[in-house]
Amino acid sequence: MSSVQNLSDQDFSAVVLQSEGLVLVDFWAPWCGPCRLIAPLMDWAAETYGDRLKVAKMEVDPNPETVSQYKIEGIPTLILFRDGQMIDRIEGAVGKPKIEAMLAPHL
Repeated sequence: MSSVQNLSDQDFSAVVLQSEGLVLVDFWAPWCGPCRLIAPLMDWAAETYGDRLKVAKMEVDPNPETVSQYKIEGIPTLILFRDGQMIDRIEGAVGKPKIEAMLAPHL
């Protein structure tokens, strides 16, 4: 069973940008209500697609470099990377169907 990995500015490049294949990153904060709503969907994505997709979370407040680099203005923001390149992005709390629709063309 795959689990959601926590990221920091220090390991973002190694875990996301240097990874082969798909990586879904959830930019979030503990004080963000909508972020807490979609957190279980990150666990679901890791369990459902773990053989084809790496799932990670990055708390925005302690990681300003990456947040600034990807111009994260609203949270939650989900960014999908393939082989280190950003290929899709969703801002705001979304349901499982929207996440499935984001992932399906790339899996």
